[in-house]
Amino acid sequence: MKRLEGVYLVADPAMQGNLLFSKLQEALRAGVDVLQLWNHWPPEFTHSDKIQLAKEVVDMAEPYGTPVLMNEDWELALQCNAAGVHFDTIPQDWPAIKEALKGRLVGFTVGNNVERIRWAQSEGADYVSFCALFPSASVDSCEIVRPETVLKARSISSLPIFLSGGIRPDNLKKLAQLPFDGVAIISGIMNTEDPAGQIGVYRALLHELKATKKN
Repeated sequence: MKRLEGVYLVADPAMQGNLLFSKLQEALRAGVDVLQLWNHWPPEFTHSDKIQLAKEVVDMAEPYGTPVLMNEDWELALQCNAAGVHFDTIPQDWPAIKEALKGRLVGFTVGNNVERIRWAQSEGADYVSFCALFPSASVDSCEIVRPETVLKARSISSLPIFLSGGIRPDNLKKLAQLPFDGVAIISGIMNTEDPAGQIGVYRALLHELKATKKN
């Protein structure tokens, strides 16, 4: 599987059904690179409801070759045949879960704790995502990540690095000096009237920053 990079969309399954699928379809057509279903379900959802919605998203993404990850719920990922799981915290029974997820993508949220980055590298993670680079209502549980932590991560790990938390087109260039492979976005895409257009903006900015770094 190719190295993960680009625009990583985090979708809230609590969004009204038709609107959720409409926006996801636009995002997939626009070439979003990774799609994660956030573990934030409507309170009335049964486990069967979760499986059904997750399977629909996986099926929707399949023609585009876009990997779909579940947030935290690794059993749901297996039940809906998702490409993998993103963990915000390290599960207590990680060795058994790691075995169950063999062959699937696994990523971890990291902050300023450099040892967690080393741990993710040693455990064969497929990427890490830093939360949060900027204050944001959707990531109020994350610490603000210091730029030097991201720089340190690249010196000790070869894993793809995603940056998240309050990243918008108007502040993305402030991250130009940091080594990263992509950005994880929630409201900056899903809360807009034109998800496809916003993905195009993010992709163009990432391409520009990548070209600048090569020069």
